[in-house]
Amino acid sequence: MRPPVTNSASQARDDTVELFRRRLDVAMARAAASPAAFARLAGLDRSTLSQLMTDANPRLPRAETLVAIARAAHVSVDWLLGLSQREEVGAEIIEAMLQIAPSDHLPADDRFMAWLNEAEGYRIRTVPLALPDFLKTEAALRLEYAAAFRDAAPARLDAVRARLDFMRRPDQDVEVCVALQSLWALAAGQDTWHGMEAGARRDQLLHMAAIYEGAYPSLRLYLYDGREVYASPFTVFGSKRAVLFLGQSYLVLNGSDHIRMFARRFDDLIRRAAVQPHAVGEVIARLADEVR
Repeated sequence: MRPPVTNSASQARDDTVELFRRRLDVAMARAAASPAAFARLAGLDRSTLSQLMTDANPRLPRAETLVAIARAAHVSVDWLLGLSQREEVGAEIIEAMLQIAPSDHLPADDRFMAWLNEAEGYRIRTVPLALPDFLKTEAALRLEYAAAFRDAAPARLDAVRARLDFMRRPDQDVEVCVALQSLWALAAGQDTWHGMEAGARRDQLLHMAAIYEGAYPSLRLYLYDGREVYASPFTVFGSKRAVLFLGQSYLVLNGSDHIRMFARRFDDLIRRAAVQPHAVGEVIARLADEVR
């Protein structure tokens, strides 16, 4: 019997926020600036900075706020987030290596598809927020993206299908790391899938298993245990760029060091995976049988 879905991912996020706050304190101390002065230097409201430092609800800043803080403190975004021990990055280097792109909150939105096209022929390696969109049924997409699909015209749905089919093409080389807890939540009707009927959840799992069987080995899924390792959602587009998904926006990293860092992070998830690609289809099909 599989263990219940845990809150380990939430704890990991809290730890990341706590590390960010400690490093923000260090950066402000080195700048010899009061919170009000540092907020002006970064072009932020004093209240925004105060919330980031003291809010009882642990959260990371928006991507544009994060970059503004890094510029003001002359430190790297990676260092602020605890992804690197390297602190010093000049503002002009930050500008060249980091970009902010808004997210349309659509499956395979325009920016994501443009990055995919630019990386054609390269390996795509992605850690989705929960489950990869290109393996979802229309019912699952409509549930997760309810606002975007409300009263959507058929042409819009056709465009989404075409974009998701792009990721399933046999000539693609795609690796995906998914937390086991995301699959367990789907099977149990928890979290995002709360209120989704059992039949629809079973169909989603069977749909995922069928697509995976047809696309493997050009598509390879690795299932990791979220209690053992935490990963923020990100995608590595070959050697072109790495993109970190921050909810309402993307943090786009163009520097080769950043791209290699995220590629190494993905390699670490692969090494620590609880289920290797050849066994994933069987695991998903077994979960579908358990749905009641």
